[in-house]
Amino acid sequence: MPHTRRKFLQSSATLAVGFAGLQRFVAGGEIDSPCRDASALRSIDLGPRDVGPLTPDPNRLLDLPRGFSYRIVSRSGETMSDGFLVPAAADGMATFAGPDGLTVVIRNHEVDPSQQGPFGAAAQLLDKVDSDFLYDLGETGKPCIGGTTTLVYDTKNQQLVKQFLSLTGTVRNCAGGPTPWGTWITCEEATDRPGVNVYGGIETFCQQYHGFNFEVPAARIGLDGVGLNKAVPLKAMGRFRHEAVAVEPKSGIVFQTEDVDDSLIYRYIPVQPGALGAGGKLQSLALVEHPSADTRNWSDEAVVAVGGQHAVKWIDLDDVLSPEDDLRYQGFADGAARFARGEGMWYSGGAIYFACTSGGSARLGQIWKYTPSVLEGQAGESAAPGKLELYIEPNNSKLVANADNLTAAPWGDLVVCEDRVANEAELIDQVRLVGVTPAGEIYTLAHNHALTEFAGACFSPDGSTLFVNLQKEGITLAITGPWPRRNRAVS
Repeated sequence: MPHTRRKFLQSSATLAVGFAGLQRFVAGGEIDSPCRDASALRSIDLGPRDVGPLTPDPNRLLDLPRGFSYRIVSRSGETMSDGFLVPAAADGMATFAGPDGLTVVIRNHEVDPSQQGPFGAAAQLLDKVDSDFLYDLGETGKPCIGGTTTLVYDTKNQQLVKQFLSLTGTVRNCAGGPTPWGTWITCEEATDRPGVNVYGGIETFCQQYHGFNFEVPAARIGLDGVGLNKAVPLKAMGRFRHEAVAVEPKSGIVFQTEDVDDSLIYRYIPVQPGALGAGGKLQSLALVEHPSADTRNWSDEAVVAVGGQHAVKWIDLDDVLSPEDDLRYQGFADGAARFARGEGMWYSGGAIYFACTSGGSARLGQIWKYTPSVLEGQAGESAAPGKLELYIEPNNSKLVANADNLTAAPWGDLVVCEDRVANEAELIDQVRLVGVTPAGEIYTLAHNHALTEFAGACFSPDGSTLFVNLQKEGITLAITGPWPRRNRAVS
């Protein structure tokens, strides 16, 4: 297989942050060293993003800019409105407009059988759920316990109205993405097979293949009831270690990331937009002029420059159920580009943004931007191909370390969660929420004292509230304050 790492690949050692020639990471805040963090600068002029330095939290949970505050919305182990328990490891989330101005939040739980699930340590609550709704019953009394919960939140009064189990019987639901038709696609970051699997030293038994996406509607939130949905795998979207998805609203095409070090970027073209279970075509992203390109930038021989534009084509994939978990090898052999742990993905302003958590020469992450073709997925697409751009590659842990979940802020920037579990020997500000401007400039919005990764950042439909998880703690937070002004259209 050809590895074209020559003329289009050029050294970006001098491109520590953002685009070529961009020598600062906060607007108006020229700095002497790229190792300084935005939160340490005094009175930074960020224009519409003037969030200022962080204020220490007396409760030592979450430091935020002055004027901002948080409240704990939900904790792992709490009893929910339906009598089940809040599972551990809250991860990807999205919000939807609910009735009477309420906000619906759908939340993933990246749990395996060794962790806190919705049914209790001894599965004592399992008999409360119809077994037909579970995807994988596992062994008797020991089902798979991944899935989603749904929260109904009142942003006006900043209080939780209810929360309940909305999907269960899956494994390691990591991220996913919202759809334009009002559903959440939840993704299994696992490729377990039927039989014995081991998590945290604990053996568990699966009856089903895992590694699929599942769809969860936001509308089933009747305030007098709950909304557990039957878990139906969207098999035509492929079996692999799914992480996140983003839907291009014009075409209904779903883009997908894969969380392994030699991953692909996928797109799924449904035969009927909005009906993902009706079948479709799965493809992988390739660079037109550079088959089997390695975009990870792990060596001097394979470096994609920040800001460069590369025409894209899409390669059909066969045997998408992939019992051997080898779709990424099939695609790469046929010319698809290789990426370093594709994770968070979001559609905003006509483009798809996605994070590769271990990309870059320092393996500290990359963020990419894909601009779809005006004929995305249609005949004639090759005449006006989509374009891929390496948006930022900081290679400096003081700027951003291992970008994971990301979302679009109402003012037009990206808000990025760091996928990093710090330890006592590291600086506490190594676990942060960071903002990235359209120019590729980076600034800090928050950091936590829980020494755990942020996950699932997303804004309420009214723009007033940022929801985010502290994964290890199993905590969901609602953050409010004087958010920056809108500076470009976001859709």
